[in-house]
Amino acid sequence: MSLSSKINLFICLFIFHLLFAASVKIGIYELKKGDFSIKITDYGATIISVLLPDKNGKIDDVVLGYDTIKEYLNDTSYFGATLGRVANRIGGAQFTLNGTHYKLVPNEGKNMIHGGPKGFSKVVWKVSKYVQDGPSPYITLTYFSADGEEGFPGAVLASVTFALKDPYKLSVVFKAKALNKATPINLSHHPYWNIGGHTSGDILSNVIQIFGSHITLVDKELIPTGEIAPVKNTPYDFLKPHTVGSRINKLQNGYDINYALDSTAKMKPVGVVYDKKSGRMMNVKASAPGVQFYTSNWDKSKKGKGGFMYPPHAALALETLVFPDAVNHPNFPSSIVNPGDRYVHSVLYTFSIKK
Repeated sequence: MSLSSKINLFICLFIFHLLFAASVKIGIYELKKGDFSIKITDYGATIISVLLPDKNGKIDDVVLGYDTIKEYLNDTSYFGATLGRVANRIGGAQFTLNGTHYKLVPNEGKNMIHGGPKGFSKVVWKVSKYVQDGPSPYITLTYFSADGEEGFPGAVLASVTFALKDPYKLSVVFKAKALNKATPINLSHHPYWNIGGHTSGDILSNVIQIFGSHITLVDKELIPTGEIAPVKNTPYDFLKPHTVGSRINKLQNGYDINYALDSTAKMKPVGVVYDKKSGRMMNVKASAPGVQFYTSNWDKSKKGKGGFMYPPHAALALETLVFPDAVNHPNFPSSIVNPGDRYVHSVLYTFSIKK
């Protein structure tokens, strides 16, 4: 894309966001269970805060984000967002399905990431059910994706339900139906976790364990090559707990890689994160076959909530999903959903204190 084309695209997107913000009412919804609460906006079905006590009872917000909806409209980091129709990357923004070649809308060079410029993170979802508090607080949001949206075939009806459960559990369930054509569906979301608190600095001292003994190797554009390789004797080996920063200097920027999870259980162990200073621990399970481990690899600080400047490696993401670029690799688990089939992807975050 030429420089003038990029400038024109930026201007068009800026105007779109201004018109969008002026014409569409965007809401913020809270789920609360004692001293555990989260806030969600229907723009991108986005988690904007998760409040939890630490070992001393101090309440902190443990996800990165912004103070205003306008900042989320202009966000390029997918802070807390629901990702779709296909999370992560599709190489060359294209694929072939049932003999038909589909050209998608690229938004990361020649590739597509997180569903394109108008992915599920950039639209307003409909709130269909909402129970703010009580024994089982939850919210369900839905989105209808039209045939041809961002180049994808077929219409899709998607939903995501966020629910708080005892004790200190956050359940996230993604569902979708392909209404009239076979299409790839790979829903995920992108909370940037810093369980020490979003203003606590970087996460390099967090201890993490990831239950995947293999990764999907990638090229220089982070597109999978199709090869699935063992993590043994590499900086990607977190089968035993290590600090995030213990071997990060052996990588060019940081972690941004998909792990093939080892378990075949319906709800698979994904990872455990521990922050010694706060005592908080986060245990993640999911029904997806993979998880993208990302360590906020930006090269300079970003302004977030309360004006706090998030440094490089200010948070980590564990995006559970079907492997990236699965539509172009027959040896990967399939992301194709046929009409009449039901897509379900469940994630469970369990928070606890280790003193």
